[in-house]
Amino acid sequence: MRITHDNVHVEICCNSVTSAINAKKGGAYRIELCQALGEGGTTPSAAAIAYCANELNLQTRVLIRPRGGDFVYNDAEMQVILHDIELSRQLGAHAVVFGFLTPAGDIDIAKTRQAVEAAKGMSITFHRAFDDCRNPVDALEEIIDCGCHKLLTSGCKPTAMEGASTISQLVRQAQGRIGIIAASGIVPSNAIEIIRLTGVNEIHGSCKTIMNGCSITDTDKVRQLFANIEMQEINTKN
Repeated sequence: MRITHDNVHVEICCNSVTSAINAKKGGAYRIELCQALGEGGTTPSAAAIAYCANELNLQTRVLIRPRGGDFVYNDAEMQVILHDIELSRQLGAHAVVFGFLTPAGDIDIAKTRQAVEAAKGMSITFHRAFDDCRNPVDALEEIIDCGCHKLLTSGCKPTAMEGASTISQLVRQAQGRIGIIAASGIVPSNAIEIIRLTGVNEIHGSCKTIMNGCSITDTDKVRQLFANIEMQEINTKN
């Protein structure tokens, strides 16, 4: 795979407005906005969505997840999810990110279709709920059939490096019908290798550090991630 800055899209996971500002300073143009990373991420505030989408002019993808824990939601939680999707649209978000499973570990097709319909006109990513599913091959087909545009995955392993072979298989299975985004454990030092091993052209990382006891996106790490991709382009041309 020829790796260039133009054909690799980098998404930075940001847990606050400050993280989004730091990501932009590092060269990011696309973020997934959330909060509560310690719980795996939950839906951010309306004010944070509006600020990132409009004041920072970032391509803002909003995580729609009303709580931590599993991805099996009751009817009340589903109403909150649908409301947050519509609110994200009104606030100028580019995309929404969600995922639904059944208690048995399959894709909840009915809820996924309901959310996709609510998000019509926006880009839609099915998130790492996928990594908890019991049959990735069938699950990918169901997610595509539901109308999702992208899938965020670590290949059903704790990190993208560990799940690289499965991610590669998903890329081949997808055949361009859905974008596969490699996620989890991606840092400047391993991003190029993960791209090579998996064949993805989209990666997702937080580039975070701990400051004053809080997790926050590190501008220097974001900058280094982009620099490594750009350096690979130079090396490829030479």
